[in-house]
Amino acid sequence: MQPVTLHTERLELSAPAVSDVDEIFAACQDPDIQRYTTVPSPYHREDAEGFIVKTERWWADGAEATWVMHHPDGLAGVVGLHRLGNSRGGGEIGFWMAPEFRGRGLLREAARAVIEWGFSERGGLGLTRIEWRAVVGNVASARTAQALGFRYEGLLRGALLH
Repeated sequence: MQPVTLHTERLELSAPAVSDVDEIFAACQDPDIQRYTTVPSPYHREDAEGFIVKTERWWADGAEATWVMHHPDGLAGVVGLHRLGNSRGGGEIGFWMAPEFRGRGLLREAARAVIEWGFSERGGLGLTRIEWRAVVGNVASARTAQALGFRYEGLLRGALLH
């Protein structure tokens, strides 16, 4: 699958590139990103460089679609659709925001565009289901997911290994 660029009112969502490494590395120093996502802790520059290589492969393999959120003020965060090869035609959305971009509604804007693309039969993936998961205690992420229309279905004990 070829990377797709999406646009919202305030953001450009594009495949992560080498030019994003410094901003990804800086954002992933945030303790909440390390606590509530699967990024390594501590997070090194090599991790950001490896992330770029992995996302290129994920796009090429059709396994994941990952975007960086570019705002006029800088890299706002990352959003992606994961687990795309499952047999039920679904995927899982995941995201993180750089601390200085939180509370502006940008994540909701980006995630909505990604969800619409994921469900779209024309130019998108034609998914039938998109799931969202979060680490217990990630209240901000839960609020975003609820605002996007996600509903709580259950608790997966021990499902996320850090």
